[in-house]
Amino acid sequence: MLQKLPIGIQSFADLRSKDYLYVDKTQVIHRLITSGKPFFLSRPRRFGKSLLVSTMEEIFKGNKALFKGLWIENNWDWTVSHPVIRLDFGGINNNTAEGLREDLDATICAIARQHNITLTRKGGGGFRELIENLHYAKDQQVVVLIDEYDKPIIDNLTDIKRVEANRTILHDFYQILKAADEHLHFIFLTGVSKFSKVSIFSGLNNLRDITLDARFATICGYTQAELESYFDPHIEQMSQKEELTKQQTIEKIKYWYDGYSWDGVNFVYNSFSTLLLFDIQEFKDHWFSTGSPTFIVNILKEHNDVQSLMVPFQMEATDFDSFDIQTINPRILMFQTGYLTVKKKEQDPFGVTMLYTLGVPNEEVNQALTRHLLANYAEISLPEVNEGCRQMMRQLVSGDSQQFERSLQAMFARIPYQLWGNDEKYYHSMLLLWLNALGFKPEAEVCTDKGRIDAVWTWQERVVIAEVKYAASDGDKDIAGNASTTAQLLDTALAQIRKVRYYERYAGENKRIALLGVAFVGKEIACRMEELSNN
Repeated sequence: MLQKLPIGIQSFADLRSKDYLYVDKTQVIHRLITSGKPFFLSRPRRFGKSLLVSTMEEIFKGNKALFKGLWIENNWDWTVSHPVIRLDFGGINNNTAEGLREDLDATICAIARQHNITLTRKGGGGFRELIENLHYAKDQQVVVLIDEYDKPIIDNLTDIKRVEANRTILHDFYQILKAADEHLHFIFLTGVSKFSKVSIFSGLNNLRDITLDARFATICGYTQAELESYFDPHIEQMSQKEELTKQQTIEKIKYWYDGYSWDGVNFVYNSFSTLLLFDIQEFKDHWFSTGSPTFIVNILKEHNDVQSLMVPFQMEATDFDSFDIQTINPRILMFQTGYLTVKKKEQDPFGVTMLYTLGVPNEEVNQALTRHLLANYAEISLPEVNEGCRQMMRQLVSGDSQQFERSLQAMFARIPYQLWGNDEKYYHSMLLLWLNALGFKPEAEVCTDKGRIDAVWTWQERVVIAEVKYAASDGDKDIAGNASTTAQLLDTALAQIRKVRYYERYAGENKRIALLGVAFVGKEIACRMEELSNN
């Protein structure tokens, strides 16, 4: 009999007492809670942060029975317990500053009543009074655990005035933690984003940010070893349903849901997606569909930053601390919210700083985000995008360039004219975005010894090499100075591929090679696909 999957279970006590499957994270938790006092961790939504906080709470309260059989059972002094203040901003009203203040006061008062403490002050004063009284009453320093610390900010990013009002309340509240240091044993805050220019933490500047710390890279999510060990019966069940071998099933699960990393070395599965996969037994965008990607999509569209989804790029370590509400960097926002992840970490050539290579983590995020973005760009529904993807995949695989051309024209025709770009890069990016949504994995601007390929991708036994040409309007020249009718640009594109012999790079792979030219002249679109003879 399969053990119950803890979908949506955020209480460690419930999970353990009701025999849900638990992937033992207590060793890495032990490493954290014995290595200092004030910590901050950023992870995307639905990545197990709340369960992590709940697990810490039960450890500090000394509830040994809940940890039977886990690593920490025999590696912790259960004779010592600490009073715990646990706050979850996910359940606190943040629609108005006044509502946030009242709900926060009510939550602090409720915790005080649980410990038979009567508070005489409100706001930050009441919070400090609670900490001090708990310390004196229990004769042990207090543990403060705060989940979703940033939700009053994240939920209101489109309303700067509300953000500023909420920021002021949070700043006054969090600064109490530094002022009450002598009464505190351990502090842990978690959320999605780290805001550096909204001064939330200006009064708590001793927090240690472990978001990118390799020692705690696997504290949330499932490692490959954990997946194959804890979920082995579920993998067996999936392999039978998919009619695949066990190893093929593992590789497919990895392709869809693995790939999250914060140090470029340790990679983990999205735990929520993995649990839903084994429950529903269907490969789809489980995690993505549970949140609203509208804000992310609008930011990407506003900055026209499609390229960040197509090609990995580098950022310095200091860039991650520069999340400014007033001027949101879409790439930092996408990283913090889980749509991009660390693929590689390395020292820069001069040894001055660390460089992080970011990219899309897995196929779940790749397909869902690109299709939502296309739907937004083209102002059509997601089902229409999905149907278009299915049609164009059949057309490309079969080599039907005429039908592919019609589909491409129909897709671009839906994009409002004012959103159209005025250079080749825009059209190149849009084509890559569409190919990505189809499920292909196009490589952009692939360098050879003879030049640079605009795009190339492999599908089953076929390699497609594409060249994109653009001219602003009929009669103009493309960037190479060539004539601007679509027919002429197609001739130029295909001739360029043949002249520099891009295909030689793939000649030894025993695959059919197709050459694809795509031309944009104003709002006119054309494409032509040719099979390379003597493959």
